[in-house]
This record gives sequence, structure tokens and C-alpha cells, in this order.
Amino acid sequence: MANEIPHVKYTHIVQPITKYTHTIILLHGRDSDAVEFANEFFESQASNDLTLPEIFPSVKWVFPDSALRKSERFGQEMKQWFDMWSTENPREREDIQKEGMQESVKQISEIVKEEAEVVGAENIILGGISQGCAVAVHVLASLQLKIGGIGSFGGFIGFCSWLALPNDFFREAERMCDVEQWKVHTPVFLAHCKDDEVVPIANGDRLCTGLRQAGFNTSWRGYEDGGHWINEPEGVDDVAAFLQEVMCKLKSI
Repeated sequence: MANEIPHVKYTHIVQPITKYTHTIILLHGRDSDAVEFANEFFESQASNDLTLPEIFPSVKWVFPDSALRKSERFGQEMKQWFDMWSTENPREREDIQKEGMQESVKQISEIVKEEAEVVGAENIILGGISQGCAVAVHVLASLQLKIGGIGSFGGFIGFCSWLALPNDFFREAERMCDVEQWKVHTPVFLAHCKDDEVVPIANGDRLCTGLRQAGFNTSWRGYEDGGHWINEPEGVDDVAAFLQEVMCKLKSI
């Protein structure tokens, strides 16, 4: 359970407006929190001026909250899924990343399992932004929930991120090599803006390459502007189109 991790507050949940069909679990970035991320995410609009909750009224939105963890670089506690030294060079000081990563993967895996018992793993879309996406990628690689012959999640969406602890990631993905169909049937959508001053877009490109090398069906979109966030409105349109396609496929299974 998430509450077993020290200093974790809660999971912020926004219930569906209409009949419940899917759960989308999204992880916030470093030095943010679940409520702040949810509020800002729900302000992002597509080209038709609709927000994602308005486009997908049957979705339950789940925003987990990270722990307060001591930052070795800044010498103080901050909201982060794992400690790290640099977002520009995420491989620097990998030794300080491992403990928090393991705890956060456990936290999110428990949330996924709880949601899967209610709606079915095939109806769960996992993802996140920045450091939250970096953690969600490891959950994607390591957590396999049996649902007939399909595999784990309905889909994955990630923004402005990187491949953290790549050796661990590939080890986790290799451990699941006996369930290749799980990867094939878990579509991934990644987006990154070229003017991101927090996480260089080259790091996002390497994340995409890593996921493809691990066998995931990964789509990649780069945008001219949007900073360390989701491009509007084109980026929101693309997310909506991806989610629509994923949900329509799931209905036909």
C-alpha cells in the first residue's frame, strides 16, 4: 500500500463523470505533488478547447503522491520519487537513485494492482511527467498482470522524461522476455518539447530508443514549444487521439 512508504500523504483521485470504464494513473514530477499536477494537467486544452477529463468522462484519474526525500545535492527534503543529481545527465550519481526508485516502484505497483482488481489491468493506462514518467517506465517494465493472453497495461503515456537507471530497466524487461505479447499489446506514447530547459529533448529521445530496444511498441512526438510541459493544443490533441485509439481497441478485445 502507498501509505507504507514513509512520508507519503495520499493518492489524489478524480472520479469519472459518466459510467466508469478506465483508470489513468499519472505520476507528478520532482518538486511537485499530486494535486498540483492534477490541477495543471486538467487545465491543458485540446484544439477544440476541451480538457482531457471532458474528452474522456468515463475515466477515473489517479494521481499518486511521492514521498518527501532528502536531496543530497540541495541538502533538504523535497517531493521526489527518487533522489538524483542532475536531470541534464541522469546517469550521474546513479547510486543515490536506486533506493527511492525501488520504493516508488513498489508504491505504484500496489496502486496498479488495486485498480486492476476493480477495472481490469487491460483498462489501465499508466504514465507520468518528468521524474514521474521515469518511475512509471520501471513499473511498466517490471509489473506483469495476467489478463488472458494480452498482458499488462492498456497503454502508457509519458512526457518530458528520460530513461533512469537503464541497466536496471533492461534487466527488468529481460526478466519479462517470456511474455513478449505483453510488450506488443502495451502501446506507448512519448512526447517532449524542444524548448524544455529542465530535461533536454535528447534525453527523451534516448528513452524512446530504450523502450523500443526493450520491445515496446513506442510512438514519439517532439514539439517546437511547450517547455517542460505538454504542448498545447497539438500535444493535447495527440494524447487524446492516442487514448481514444487505445480505448477503442480495448473495447474490441
